[in-house]
Amino acid sequence: MALTPQDIARIANLARLELNPFESERMLTQINGFFDIVEKMRAVDTSGIEPLSHPVAAVQDVALRLRDDVASEPDNREANQRSAPAVERGLFLVPKVIE
Repeated sequence: MALTPQDIARIANLARLELNPFESERMLTQINGFFDIVEKMRAVDTSGIEPLSHPVAAVQDVALRLRDDVASEPDNREANQRSAPAVERGLFLVPKVIE
């Protein structure tokens, strides 16, 4: 997949960017280079290859430093909601902004 200068102009317009011709050409080259890399990666047969848990895991054993999933901070919900204008069942109540 390769982009054209018209594609770059449209993307710049959608992103509200103002690119001069040099920047536009540079962007075209960079994005097409990115797509070339993606196409090369897609061409590699990866069937039967297990995903790695860490990039270095291919060359050495990596012990992931995982911690227990426990609450480490005290529950201050009530104290934090005291100054709120409206609270119901532990939730902040706000005015409806979308009809």
